[in-house]
Amino acid sequence: MPRPVRVRRVCEEPKFTRFVPTGADKIESQVLTIEEYEVIRHVDYQKKTHEECAEQMAISRTTVTEIYETARYKIADAIINGKVLCIEGGNYRVCEGGECCSANKCDTCKNDHVNKD
Repeated sequence: MPRPVRVRRVCEEPKFTRFVPTGADKIESQVLTIEEYEVIRHVDYQKKTHEECAEQMAISRTTVTEIYETARYKIADAIINGKVLCIEGGNYRVCEGGECCSANKCDTCKNDHVNKD
């Protein structure tokens, strides 16, 4: 029996959730989950290692690598084939400020949550 999927922790939901190519004749879409977006944000945008990303999201490093590979394929498919890229859904929960922020590990939400007392 497979292990249950662990809920992934994300700092915040994306501000922009739809990217549409111009000039495409027929519009197909590619869906990037919120946790795929979060892995791309940590690894490619914030230049964190897979291990640091795994700690931030409360998942294993191997899971980060799997999510990362899937996300990069979806982004490449959307760019190369002129598909709409939608960011939605997934198995995640939004950080409430105490878990990653208290250790000052969170680059996104720590300013909103640290030292609220």
